[in-house]
Amino acid sequence: MDSNAVLALYDARMRADPPREIGLASQWAGPVLRRVGVRAFIEHWTFGADGAAAAAAAEAAHFRRTGLAVEWRVFSHDGPANLEAALAAAGFAPEPAESFMVFDLAGRPDFGPLPAGVTVRRVGDTAGVEDVLAVRAAAFGGEHAALEQELAARLADPTLALYVAYVDGTPAASARLETPLGRPFAGLYGGGVRPQWRGRGLYRALVAARAEEAAGRGVRYLTVDAAETSRPILQRIGFQALATVRGWELRP
Repeated sequence: MDSNAVLALYDARMRADPPREIGLASQWAGPVLRRVGVRAFIEHWTFGADGAAAAAAAEAAHFRRTGLAVEWRVFSHDGPANLEAALAAAGFAPEPAESFMVFDLAGRPDFGPLPAGVTVRRVGDTAGVEDVLAVRAAAFGGEHAALEQELAARLADPTLALYVAYVDGTPAASARLETPLGRPFAGLYGGGVRPQWRGRGLYRALVAARAEEAAGRGVRYLTVDAAETSRPILQRIGFQALATVRGWELRP
């Protein structure tokens, strides 16, 4: 895989020209492209070093006025070099860095058989969403009301696929796949396993199910922002880390 070429393609097709998504609108605010709706984030801009401080301050002021939380996503190959310092000065707080990892589906990979006693299903109804959220609550803790609302509104969205791995009928792991129409990239999100079933291959099984669907839709590359807990698993499967990505959060 040509890392630089894939990153350039991702920047052009997914960040500078973001795909249409239900519940999200793209809007330019000067040199900054905002994505606002069910959540708000920024991951494309056109200013240089001399404009970083003003842009960061303007976005912080805007989102404080609107009362919306926003995440500014900065990749390791992004510029300008003073951007993160400008974000910190404007009041954005850094999240832990993650690895931006990519898998080339051209080879139609074989992830092996399902673990014994495990069934992976694609779910598409309210009961399935409840299973996804039950796993997330057990795996990550926290409040997931906003995600529940978003997923319920997108059950008919053809770009979203939700998967649950069941052990003896109990939802043990869950994840989602985002396949924007007409784009060469699909994203893996939300992969989580209940603590008592970790280490049994369920995370890998969910990657395999989503890879199969993405390949069937003609997608070339799978992407994932991997935390340190999942990065080694993904590397063993064959994902390559092409960059790091850090979210800078502003919560009014």
